[in-house]
Amino acid sequence: MNPTRRFVRGLIVAVLLSLLAFLYIGVQGAIATPNPDTRTAQATLSDPSGKSNLNGQVSIFETAKGLLLKAAVSDTPAGLHGFHIHEKGSCKDGGNGAGGHFNPDQVKHGKLIIDGFANAHAGDLGNILIGLDGTGSMAQTIPGLRLTEGKYAIANRAIILHAQKDDFGQPTGNAGGRIGCGVIALSK
Repeated sequence: MNPTRRFVRGLIVAVLLSLLAFLYIGVQGAIATPNPDTRTAQATLSDPSGKSNLNGQVSIFETAKGLLLKAAVSDTPAGLHGFHIHEKGSCKDGGNGAGGHFNPDQVKHGKLIIDGFANAHAGDLGNILIGLDGTGSMAQTIPGLRLTEGKYAIANRAIILHAQKDDFGQPTGNAGGRIGCGVIALSK
C-alpha cells in the first residue's frame, strides 16, 4: 500500500474512532458535581498479571445524585473494553480474586446507568473507549450506588478492565480476560 493510501486509511480510522468516542460519551449519563466535603474513594488500576504497563486511576465521589466515577487509563490496547465493579476487593490470581460482577440482587447483566438495578448488576458500568494512543477516560454518575452504606456499597470491592468490549450478552457481557484491576479504597 502506498504511503498516501496508508495515511488516508489511518485518518479514516482515527475519524471513525473519534466519532465513536463522541457518540459513546453522549450516552454516559449526566455528570453530577461532587461536594468538596464529600467522601471519596480511589482505585489504582494495573495489569494483574504484571505483563503490561497498563495503568489507570478511578476517582469516586459521593454526590447528591449518586456516585460519580471518573476513570483515566493508559498503555491499554485500543478499542472498547468492559469496565465493571466486581464483588471482592482482591486483584490476586490475575484479577480472578475479584470474583464475579458485583450483583447483590442476583439479576441479569446489563448497563446499570440505562437498565437500573432491576435489570443490571450493580457493577455493570459498560465500556470504556481506548484511543489509538492507548489512553481513554470516562465519567458517569450512577444513581443509587454508595461508597459505604447499604447493599449497593462499593468500597473495598475491585474495578476490573476487561480485554474485550462488553456486548451486554448474558451472563456477564463476554468481555474476556481481566487486563486491569484496582481495589476501591476510601480516601476520606
